[in-house]
Amino acid sequence: MNDPQAIAIRTDNLIHSVVTSAGELAILKGIDMEIKEGESVAIVGASGSGKSTLLGLIAGLDVCSGGEAYIYDKALSQLDEEQRAQLRGQYVGFVFQSFHLLPSLTALENVMLPAELSGDKEAKEKALGFLEQVGLSHRLNHYPRQLSGGEQQRVAIARAFASAPKILFADEPTGNLDAETGKVISDLIFDLNESLGTTLVMVTHDATLAKRCQRQLSMSAGRLSEAS
Repeated sequence: MNDPQAIAIRTDNLIHSVVTSAGELAILKGIDMEIKEGESVAIVGASGSGKSTLLGLIAGLDVCSGGEAYIYDKALSQLDEEQRAQLRGQYVGFVFQSFHLLPSLTALENVMLPAELSGDKEAKEKALGFLEQVGLSHRLNHYPRQLSGGEQQRVAIARAFASAPKILFADEPTGNLDAETGKVISDLIFDLNESLGTTLVMVTHDATLAKRCQRQLSMSAGRLSEAS
């Protein structure tokens, strides 16, 4: 059972910049936020506002330039790459716009992989169950190239949830899909998220999708605020 008061994700004055040919470019300019366990939060904003950068930092995929990001009070900048990978394996699932499936693995093998890597002896049974939940039990042995975009994204969702993550990060999960398929995918994410009590953090341009989250945060020019 989730503790509704527990803080799953926190940032303190989170700063990130990159060096370009024109000099240093500030992407995030002091982000302070808290996301409670079990919450669903959408991060919205124009392209280039820093949404995906923020998602990568709070997921431990990258290291900030200043300030700090925490997953369950673990300071991410204090961990090395291997430790961050272990933390992601323990707490985190991902759904990306571009699916990120391994082309040499079947749908079933793609979904099994994270659980297998963590030593879960029930990886196959869990993968079969989630592929059935996303309506792909008839496509188990198909490779990504044999699947439509919507089917690939359903495989990616099954893979993300099969490892029972406490936190699911979704970066434009319907961005490469037509409106009808996008609706099916968003329904799947929210249905599975609700049934499993996962903390959901979603970056999206889709206002309708964002409104399905309990809270909306708006990113503009590297600063974050509660959306009106």
